[in-house]
Amino acid sequence: MNPETYDVVVLGGGPTGENLADRAKAAGLSTVLVESQLVGGECSYWACMPSKALLRPIAALAHARALPGAKQAAGGELDVAAVLARRDEFTSHWHDDGQVEWLRSTGIDLVRGHGRLAGERAVQVDDGPLLRARHAVAVCTGSRPALPHVPGLAEAHPWTSRDATSSAVVPPRLAVVGGGVVAAEMAAAWRALGSEVTLLVRGGRLLDRMEDFAGELVAEGLAEAGVDVRFGVSVTALHRDGPVTLTLSDGSRLTADEVLYATGRAPRTDDIGLETVGLTPGSWLAVDESCTVTGVPGDWLYAAGDCNHRALLTHQGKYQARIAGAAIGARARGAELDTARWGAHAASADQAGPPQVVFTEPEAAAVGLGLAEAERAGLRVRAVDHDLGQVAGASLYGDSYRGRARLVVDLDRDVLVGATFVGPAVAELLHSATVAVVGEVPIARLWHAVPAYPTISEVWLRLLETLRG
Repeated sequence: MNPETYDVVVLGGGPTGENLADRAKAAGLSTVLVESQLVGGECSYWACMPSKALLRPIAALAHARALPGAKQAAGGELDVAAVLARRDEFTSHWHDDGQVEWLRSTGIDLVRGHGRLAGERAVQVDDGPLLRARHAVAVCTGSRPALPHVPGLAEAHPWTSRDATSSAVVPPRLAVVGGGVVAAEMAAAWRALGSEVTLLVRGGRLLDRMEDFAGELVAEGLAEAGVDVRFGVSVTALHRDGPVTLTLSDGSRLTADEVLYATGRAPRTDDIGLETVGLTPGSWLAVDESCTVTGVPGDWLYAAGDCNHRALLTHQGKYQARIAGAAIGARARGAELDTARWGAHAASADQAGPPQVVFTEPEAAAVGLGLAEAERAGLRVRAVDHDLGQVAGASLYGDSYRGRARLVVDLDRDVLVGATFVGPAVAELLHSATVAVVGEVPIARLWHAVPAYPTISEVWLRLLETLRG
């Protein structure tokens, strides 16, 4: 079979691959995208979108119940069938016709099948076409759940994040193993939908990549919702005989109808032909600031999104895709790359600390460096905190608003390097902090950014007042 030649071949059709293909096409380059499953990827069908569709009704009901006048009208329970039906709509019922139509409208070709690198600038798709790239091949294959080695785990048929976001049935009893974002969000979702949920956290707190108080407040919220949160416990064995019996490290046993393992991610690079270009199958792909894979001569191989392990977040993968697409276009024109910090071809935001939201109740939102992380980086920093419940805008959410905000300030440069907000509806506070961190806005100038009254954003003023003394 004669090879089909394009300027750019993109391996993986999730949000990262779609965005990279779009940027390459916008640069005037012929582009083909290779996808073996659904175009739109993990985020669209088994992660960001379905999980938020499950979580949003929970937050809306909680906010209504916290507000006098509304809580009297919000005394019922969630309509589980309606919540799951809306979730299914968010995933387009696991059909990718709309995403495929978008590709077609942009002029990006689609090849269905499993693609593997076949040497320099070449991708073999199953037994079908051999695709050759004039300029670049971009690996955007994402990540998959990483399951630990525990006796009986495989035979227990555990849920992974895909099962947790797509199940059509509410398990009467659900055990959740993990202490990160997926574990916290799915514990919240299925508890609200009627499951008796036990959350097993090996460490001493939730969300250990955020400030300590974030995990503490989220754990309190889960416990108040009826989740049995257990810290310092791990699973030593599992046995399924109808239900699943978990043997725990403290010697006790727990019985559940389903068990969700949310214990980390691994790269989807084990069967994409890395060995044909001198790389190790199954490895994270090391890249430079332009997302060009290091260790492969010729500057033709790129990796964006989860598979490069820089920031395992959909929005960061899309950001990297825009950077990589711009770099591919520049190299195709023979232009020199601008990889200086915050340059057009440098994914600098990954290093500054990407924004992230945990959509539990309360929400936890953070960007940049936490206090301990900034200190480990050798920065001379100061943290200032404020009780979010004490700003005027919080009173609009009811009398029991609880939350906390923190800014981390680099004292030598007088700029913000991190921010964390925890409380109901704080996700929308995060972009202002992201702009301040990425823009390296001087604290003196932030003083002139006046928050509207009465909004929760007034916490910015209170934090800056504390900072100024």
